[in-house]
Amino acid sequence: MHDEEGEPLGELTRSIYTRAILKISGETLSGEGANGINASHVSFVAHEIKEAYELGVELAIVMGGGNLVRGEELAKTGIVRETADKMGMLLTVANALCLQDGLEKLGLPVRVAIAQQMPDFGEYYVSQKVRHHLRKREIVILAAGTGNPFVSTDTAAVLRACELRADVILKATKVEGVYSKDPQEQGAEFLRTLTSEQMLQWGLKIMDSTAASMVKDNRIPIVVFRIFDKGNLRKVLLGDPSVGSRVDYQSQI
Repeated sequence: MHDEEGEPLGELTRSIYTRAILKISGETLSGEGANGINASHVSFVAHEIKEAYELGVELAIVMGGGNLVRGEELAKTGIVRETADKMGMLLTVANALCLQDGLEKLGLPVRVAIAQQMPDFGEYYVSQKVRHHLRKREIVILAAGTGNPFVSTDTAAVLRACELRADVILKATKVEGVYSKDPQEQGAEFLRTLTSEQMLQWGLKIMDSTAASMVKDNRIPIVVFRIFDKGNLRKVLLGDPSVGSRVDYQSQI
């Protein structure tokens, strides 16, 4: 069976990954450069995730909280960093519940797993239980980071990828992928592929240094892509080389 362009449908409608970690920032729920929660953006992201789910991938989502407040920014106001980070963890739970609501409205099976005991908001994160949910084709939204202060949600995404035995980390951002320097600076070069060693050596701000080191040590591939373009998540899962940047342990050339 083929589509209108004559391509085999089987090759077009199945994810190349069995299990993926989707790392999304809080900004995904608010819109670029905005704060709070925007219902239209929540709906947009939920529909993008629904398209991804329909490709057969087992999907765990690590939720950020930067649309509401960042722990490191709170710390600058004089709040003790540990306290600020704990506040940030709570905000990722708020975002997780918001996204859960958006996905359930589309008829998707969703659970929230939290790295702290909060039984009225979601189940306590246990890797074996989450793997079981994923095998049953349930989407699991992971909140509260690692449950520890001084640790970013990027690092949480890498840790969960290791624990849940994911094939890839999909890092959803507001830029097209990875650049040689700040994409707003003149001369910034888009990097379609690079290695985790290059990511560390060149000091690229894909994720913090702790997360980047864990990616390299555990040989986890990353795809960095722009989430705000309709269909990009689906294209990444189908292996479309024209979308985003891929970070591998070794060069694919």
